[in-house]
Amino acid sequence: MKELNTVLTELGISKVRLAKYLGVSRQMLYNYLGIEDLNNWPKEKAAKLLSLLNVNSIKELKNLKINGDYIIEVEKRLNEGVKDVSNKDIIADLKGFSKKEQELLSDIINLLKEKLANDKTKNTFNTYNYLYHFLQSMETNEELKYILAYISKSLGFVDPMEFSFSKEKQFVFESIMFSAMTLYNNGGASKNKLGESHKRFVQNIEQKKEEKMSRTQELNTVKIQALKELGYTEINEDNAKEVFEKIAEIQSRKV
Repeated sequence: MKELNTVLTELGISKVRLAKYLGVSRQMLYNYLGIEDLNNWPKEKAAKLLSLLNVNSIKELKNLKINGDYIIEVEKRLNEGVKDVSNKDIIADLKGFSKKEQELLSDIINLLKEKLANDKTKNTFNTYNYLYHFLQSMETNEELKYILAYISKSLGFVDPMEFSFSKEKQFVFESIMFSAMTLYNNGGASKNKLGESHKRFVQNIEQKKEEKMSRTQELNTVKIQALKELGYTEINEDNAKEVFEKIAEIQSRKV
């Protein structure tokens, strides 16, 4: 197996990627590579390895000429194999979704994995962390869907006259967005001119946070009162229904 390790090193194939291609853990791959005879590998794994290297047997590695073209061919087969394995892993967890939904989710997950794997900077992490927040909030802020539609139209992915949501609201939102982006791109909005507007933006967010904290404190107070009236010290599976009903009752007293 010395020839195999030499070839893998010259090709620049990492153990992580090879393990993914073969569908095994990295530790299992090390175990395989420690075996002297490829015939003692699981037949499926041995066949995949030979297919990757485009040889019929391990003996052919001795006379193998590793040049640029060969490296590109192996890299292409490796990428396709790793992608296929990733898709199978993802789709295995998507039972109950339609074929189109599975394909969409698979494409999104693979794209995110690729971006995060290739760029370890804070900017990339923060970008996709914001995207996560964006997705979390879409059900409570319908304008977020209009933003996605606007971007898809601006980049030419969908027809500008396609309105998947509320046509009237989308039309108004997209018109405002276009005006704002035009102003931004043309340099017509200086930081000095927008200072007061951004100040109000920050104040609005802080006000929402205060309201949320106030609401949270109120709920905690009501929860403590409900537990006290019922004679409990905490909410658990056995008393949850009763406690929530008591919380609703206490809140109704204040109406």
